[in-house]
Amino acid sequence: MNSEAYTMSFTTGGLFLKESLLVADLFLKLRDWKAVKEHVLKENTLQTRKQSSTLKIYQQVSHRLMLLDDDELTFLIQGTAGDQAHILWVAICRNYRFISEFAVEVLHERFVTKKKHIKNEDYDLFFADKAEWHPELERIKLSTRQKLRQVLFRMMREADLISSKKQITPALLSNELLTLLSQNDYRDLKVFPVFDSAVKGRT
Repeated sequence: MNSEAYTMSFTTGGLFLKESLLVADLFLKLRDWKAVKEHVLKENTLQTRKQSSTLKIYQQVSHRLMLLDDDELTFLIQGTAGDQAHILWVAICRNYRFISEFAVEVLHERFVTKKKHIKNEDYDLFFADKAEWHPELERIKLSTRQKLRQVLFRMMREADLISSKKQITPALLSNELLTLLSQNDYRDLKVFPVFDSAVKGRT
């Protein structure tokens, strides 16, 4: 069991696809995250009403994108809508170990065992299990736990991994994305609802 504390700062937003594309494109042009941040805040690139909102969204988006390499960022910019959503889901899982473990241990596992739906109770049980080993989770208020669950399920819907009725949707990963992810870490593939044979074929 990994005893490192979880980072649980995903209480707002969702996949942030549009915002991620704007920020990724800026980084590939400027090649400097400090310059990207300054540009986003000065020009209101994310088109928010308040700079505080811009900063909050930028921090969420940039922390995820920093975990993608140049090839993955380029793929994000040039890929189809489905590829873009899927690579952002990978970035989210890399950024938040809690989400990554949920994706592998609950979403992926339910899919390969032919469970058709994922329920709020699945999340609640997962959270309770992790809280036994992570006191930082025990200290989170119930209302915040529910907000975290709401945002996580929204991310999965926007990444087309579950339907609006929480039915698990098989991830149709393109050959280009499969090849790209297999070059780095095959475990990235297990954050998707795909059969293990597809994962093993790329390891």
